[in-house]
Amino acid sequence: MPLLTQNKRIDRLSSTTELFSRYSHLEENAKEFRSKSPVTVDPKCLLYVQQREFAATTPGDNSVSIIGSADATTCHLVVLRHTGSGATCLAHCDGSSTWTEVPLLVNAVTSLSNSAKDGRLELHLVGGFDDDSKTSHKLSLNILVAFQKQKEEIHLETCCITDVNDVVRDGIHRPIVYGIGVNVKTGELFPASFPQRGPAEDLRSARTFTGGQMVGVYDSTKEQVTIGPCRWAPNRDIAFWLAEDDDTILQYLSTSPYAEPPHFVQHIKSTIQFLLDHPSAENLFPGGQPQRFQRTEQGTWERVSQQ
Repeated sequence: MPLLTQNKRIDRLSSTTELFSRYSHLEENAKEFRSKSPVTVDPKCLLYVQQREFAATTPGDNSVSIIGSADATTCHLVVLRHTGSGATCLAHCDGSSTWTEVPLLVNAVTSLSNSAKDGRLELHLVGGFDDDSKTSHKLSLNILVAFQKQKEEIHLETCCITDVNDVVRDGIHRPIVYGIGVNVKTGELFPASFPQRGPAEDLRSARTFTGGQMVGVYDSTKEQVTIGPCRWAPNRDIAFWLAEDDDTILQYLSTSPYAEPPHFVQHIKSTIQFLLDHPSAENLFPGGQPQRFQRTEQGTWERVSQQ
C-alpha cells in the first residue's frame, strides 16, 4: 500500500528537497513543530528509548504516559500510531538496518491494534540535519521508501527531517530538534529533553556500541522494560579511548562531531567503562534471562527478581 499525506499518494522521491517541494504542507507543519520549546519530561511517567531501540504500548498502560528519545543528530526518531486503538511505537533509527527495522515497528503497532475496527496508521518523522556527509539525507529517503513498501496504508503527518530540521550556528550545521516525546494517551508529539534515561542506561548503550541491532525494550502486557540477553566479546583494546581528548572521540566515534550534544563524550566514556567492567555479558543475565524492570509506586524503574 502507498505512503500517503493528506490522503494523496507520495510518489517515488529522489531527495528530501523534492518531498518538501511537492508537499509544502509538510514543511509548514515542520516549521510549526520545531518552533515549540522542548518539554522537560518527568521521568516518573517516561519510557526512554535509546539508539537502535523501539518501544510500543497503548493508552491503557498504567506505567507509561510518555515514550521519548533524544540525542538524534543524523539519527531519526520514528513514531507510528494507530488512531483507533491508540497503540503507539517510538523508535530511534540510525540507518544500521532500516529495511528490517520498519516492519518491526509496523508489526508492533498493528499487533496491539487487532481489536480496533476503525482508525488508521499515522507516521511522524523527526531528526537529521544538513550534515556534510549527507548521512541524514540518505536515512530520510531510506525510511520513507521502507514505509512505502509496507502492505499497510500509512499516513505521513509530521516530517521534521534533514533540510527542515537544520540550523546554522557559528558556521556549523546542527539539528533544531534533538529529542521528542509522544503522549501515549493523546497521541500528542512534542520536542523534548530528558534528565533521566534509565533504566540500565549503560547496559543498553553497551549493547548498541558492540553492534546490537534494533530491538524492542518494552513488554506492554506486563508493563515491564525488558533488556537482553545480549552478548559481546571481551575487548580491552577500547580502554585507550578513556584517555583520549574530547575532540578525538568526537572525530572518530560520531557521525556528526560538530553537532553532538554536550554530554556525548561522557556518555561514550561511561559506555566504554561499563564494557571494561563487564568483559562478558553472561553474568548480567543469570540463567540467560533478560533483565526486567517495573514501575514502582514512587515512579522509578526497579529491577524485577527472576522467579
